[in-house]
Amino acid sequence: MTINSSSKLTAIVLAGGKSSRMGQDKALIPIQGVPLLQRVCAIAKGCADTIYIVTPWPERYQDLLLPGCQFIREVPMFRESLAQGPIVGFAQGLAQVQTEWVLLLACDLPRLRVDVLQEWVTRLDDVGDNAIAALAHHPKGWEPLCGFYRRHCLPQLLEFINQGGRSFQQWLRQYPVEVLPLAEAEMLFNCNTPEDLALS
Repeated sequence: MTINSSSKLTAIVLAGGKSSRMGQDKALIPIQGVPLLQRVCAIAKGCADTIYIVTPWPERYQDLLLPGCQFIREVPMFRESLAQGPIVGFAQGLAQVQTEWVLLLACDLPRLRVDVLQEWVTRLDDVGDNAIAALAHHPKGWEPLCGFYRRHCLPQLLEFINQGGRSFQQWLRQYPVEVLPLAEAEMLFNCNTPEDLALS
């Protein structure tokens, strides 16, 4: 069986950030007239049949045109506020996934390219059995919010979170990860500030 069909893959889009540096909700910022969350979900749809949007605020986004997307309400863990980092939202989404692989995307990637993601999907069959993820790498470490994870990494992920871990980089350093080729690093440019937005 090959994984080339989108039915072998689920996508999770994270839309739980506070956008404090941006000063407004990044997910709703229009890029070429289309809200960022809607753009990212449309690209995810080019790779996966099932798309989960993990957010504390599903009501905020339910009026966007997001066909085929299902909301998962992110809830605080323990005594934490909702500012608990993307790794917790990912774990809550991953618990719903039925496919072997999941594509994880942040909602603030205005230069995301579906052709690159689709090419990466074709490589998943060749990822070693011991690898928990397939991700692009850059000098600062892994690019955790635009890449692929195996569903069976959930127990290790929950153990890390339950021990207080909130850093993708720290978690990924503990396990084998396959490197995905990235010809143009600008695809992973993310919008955090008004200055970033001006470059989008």
